[in-house]
Amino acid sequence: MSWTSRNGIEIRDLVPAELRAHWVEQGLCPDRPIYDLFTDRVRSHPGREAVIDGEVTLTYQDLDQAVRRVAAALSADGFGQGDIIGIRLPNGWRMVVAELAVAAIGAVVLAYPGGSGTKDTISLLGRSRAAAGIFSDPADAEVAAGLPTLRAAHVFDDLDSGADWHPPELDPEAPVRILVTSGSQSDPKMIAYSHNAMAGGRANYVRALSGGDEPMRALALMKLASSYGSLVTHVSIAALGATVVLQDRFDAGETLRAVTRHRPTHLFGVPTMLRRLTEHPAEADEDLSSLRAVVSSGAPLSDVTARACTRRFAARVITVYGSSDGINCHTALTGTGEGTGTGSPDPEVAEIRIVDEVGRDAGPGEAGEIWARGPMTPLSYVAATELDERHRTRGGWVRSGDRGVLDELGRLHVLGRMDNTVLRGGFQISPAEVEREIGAHPGVVDVACVPVPDDELGQRLCACISQAAGTEDLTLDEVTAFLEGERGLERRKLPEFLLRLPELPLAPTGKVCRRTVTAIAAERFAADQPAMSSTSSLP
Repeated sequence: MSWTSRNGIEIRDLVPAELRAHWVEQGLCPDRPIYDLFTDRVRSHPGREAVIDGEVTLTYQDLDQAVRRVAAALSADGFGQGDIIGIRLPNGWRMVVAELAVAAIGAVVLAYPGGSGTKDTISLLGRSRAAAGIFSDPADAEVAAGLPTLRAAHVFDDLDSGADWHPPELDPEAPVRILVTSGSQSDPKMIAYSHNAMAGGRANYVRALSGGDEPMRALALMKLASSYGSLVTHVSIAALGATVVLQDRFDAGETLRAVTRHRPTHLFGVPTMLRRLTEHPAEADEDLSSLRAVVSSGAPLSDVTARACTRRFAARVITVYGSSDGINCHTALTGTGEGTGTGSPDPEVAEIRIVDEVGRDAGPGEAGEIWARGPMTPLSYVAATELDERHRTRGGWVRSGDRGVLDELGRLHVLGRMDNTVLRGGFQISPAEVEREIGAHPGVVDVACVPVPDDELGQRLCACISQAAGTEDLTLDEVTAFLEGERGLERRKLPEFLLRLPELPLAPTGKVCRRTVTAIAAERFAADQPAMSSTSSLP
């Protein structure tokens, strides 16, 4: 299948058509568009809370009325099937309405995180040849209005129409959402997903996390515009009929108060957020008893943080390994703990293979690249055929670029990025491996290992950490002694610099911003002579 926007962007389906049909026949994809599924939820429980934020609470009926008004306004302006529409809105009810309205008219959602910069707006909307944009900030709309393919740059609050509107008939295999990577190393990548992949494979994995027949009440801390956040609007609400509590920005105290106030059954966040929640002092009226599960994704969750979550929330901890490219594996069935890795792959979401350097399936315990294919597999990259050639196979498999192992019980263990290495004098060090071991130290809250340029050896490894409240400052010698003596890490992999920060800087997605951390480390140690005693901290 191939879909072409009215502005000339082709999106191909790189999964064989017979496989897509098989997943529909097996009931793994609903074969219905997102808005049709959403209206089913509206009819079945119109009075159920759909979205709760700091401003309003919308029932499913309220939400549908708001969606229809925005959909009518977009349709009246001539937008619909064949259009890509950018959305840059903060977390909240407006974002949910905009995502559903764009899907309802048959257009494709290109959501990306908010911020003060203009680079993403110009890059993403320009490369995708977006036909329109929906923004909260008039300055964003002004920047977007200068793009040659953009026919309209809307401020959300101006999009409201009482005109009669009827949803068009849509192909469930057509694109509905473009996921955007963080772009830490280059321009953000854009990956297109169909209605079936969102409401099928992605919904299957969220359904597995819910762990019960009662509708999920989810407190989602991640940005809805992120890959992780894409499980909210089209999946948890439209496909699964959940109630979602949203916050515009993360604040540990307010998050814990929201659990007490809104009684969510599930808390979704990235490890950095979860660790900060566990460290935040409890208020007198705190009540976290509604939580059945705490779900972590976006970065590896250390055993220390997992145990802290279990103690603080008295709830099941679930870790999710996933990516924008269509990879997923979680610990909902296996649980977390020593040896469980990231759980067992679920073929109703994505089958996973480990492939060695010559393209053969690796045996149990043998490392290789993680490949995936299944009902959540995306269509293809957008405006980047070179990425399709690099990361997709003729059989529809996605090459993740991650290194991993399937153990003898079929559990996946992720070892880090294939291309994310520090090259020290010709020897390759995996930052992910070192981070995993440092993260086991009880005094470490967050860690990121990054390269520091070196004239003699090319690069040296710097461990950037933030520590638990009330703990004594760690020294480099203490960290390396822990790594070598207690964790068994080889000496050649030990960090040569240690940078202590009050908190590691976060990207808009809520994950540690490696680009910023790398820049801070490079600047801090630029004048230092290589020495195992090098250490620094910010005031």
